Amino acid sequence: MQNILTGLISSKTRIKLLVRFFFNPDTKSYLRELANEFGLSTNSVREELNQLTKTRLLKSEKNGRQIYYTANKEHQLFPELKSMVGKVLGLDQVIEGIVNRLGNLEVAYLLDDYAEGKDTGIVDLLLVGEIDSYHLNDLSRKTERYIKRKIRTLVMSREELNNFFPALKKRPYFLIWEALPSDAKMDETRNHCS
Repeated sequence: MQNILTGLISSKTRIKLLVRFFFNPDTKSYLRELANEFGLSTNSVREELNQLTKTRLLKSEKNGRQIYYTANKEHQLFPELKSMVGKVLGLDQVIEGIVNRLGNLEVAYLLDDYAEGKDTGIVDLLLVGEIDSYHLNDLSRKTERYIKRKIRTLVMSREELNNFFPALKKRPYFLIWEALPSDAKMDETRNHCS
């Protein structure tokens, strides 16, 4: 799966930075934080940050003594890079293989490391709705084999989510899927049938 980017980009550090910033483009990080996370020297990370900033794929902003980097959402390649990173991490397969096939799913959130753009090998999902756990486990196992990452799920009702939301706000998370309102579903069905 990683070969999609490694075939195009020879620098492993640059790939890690692209994954970090384009998987969740709202992420902001600074040099030492990235060097520690990747287990690399600050010089090697700085060199790649400078290259990505020079090409305007990343934006930098000074805040006190730190320079924070973030994805440049206005860059013409932003949509394609975000899509490629999602494919490399297998998020497209998670959505296709699990989320779209669960039936009474209302909302799906990506949690923790992956929500921050960190590829740790464990994809944490929060799923809200009436979900058959047997069907979910079956879909998760099949998707795990395909994306070569572990999938952990937390399933809740809407009421449980409302109670859990204060704790959720303290963790990294972002919405990856939301059911269409029933009127929109009817319109979409009509459009497909016509």
